[in-house]
Amino acid sequence: GVCGWILVSLSFLLVLITFPFSIWMCIKIVKEYERAVVFRLGLILSKRAKGPGLILILPCTDVFIKVDLRTVTCNIPPQEILTKDSVTTQVDGVVYYKIQSAVCAVANVANVHLATYLLAQTTLRNVLGTQSLSQILSSREDIAHNIQVILDNATYQWGIKVARVEIKDVRIPVQMQRSMAAEAEATREGRAKVVAAEGEMNASRVLKQASLVLSESPAALQLRYLQTLATLATEKSSTIVFPLNIIHFLSEGIITTN
Repeated sequence: GVCGWILVSLSFLLVLITFPFSIWMCIKIVKEYERAVVFRLGLILSKRAKGPGLILILPCTDVFIKVDLRTVTCNIPPQEILTKDSVTTQVDGVVYYKIQSAVCAVANVANVHLATYLLAQTTLRNVLGTQSLSQILSSREDIAHNIQVILDNATYQWGIKVARVEIKDVRIPVQMQRSMAAEAEATREGRAKVVAAEGEMNASRVLKQASLVLSESPAALQLRYLQTLATLATEKSSTIVFPLNIIHFLSEGIITTN
């Protein structure tokens, strides 16, 4: 209104009277990764942020707040969580976010970083409380993506863009670790027994086929016997016993020796 124009005019007049000394109070430098939200008589000037570079403000009537637009790392401390299957565990994580709208970050929330930090803790507990321990251990990426979507939607009005969410560590009680180790060991032993049984079954099938082939020719069985004896004879101390039917076949010329 009229009072506002009068105050702004007086501020301009003060700058002109005290020039060039007042120029050092009017010119401000905003860095490349910063934006300045200027309030003139309590209203945001031009409804947008200023910068980067040099900006001009009026003393007595203008107040500015610098906002850092770089990515911020929010470390979530270990949270005590009761999972869906009634297992108590501690989970910590990290959230990467940045301010996209400096005006919203200043005008819509008192402390944007504290609000995002507390919201990240609450969202982590709420999301993991609906998952079982096995799901938390095996689906970290999906859970982290769900947390990122929830945080991004909640902080949109604050001018925040959540870039990434990571679950760093899942701490399981010692007693639960022992139970899981015993379960995993029992599972491995069961698989080993199944593999051994399948090997025995396959070997028995092959032996059955071999026995059918040998049964068709008695001489083949004797040749196999001699081959086995030759294998045993490679040892330094060995005694070879020839059955009578082998000697009979040798004398009849059915089996020849070389």
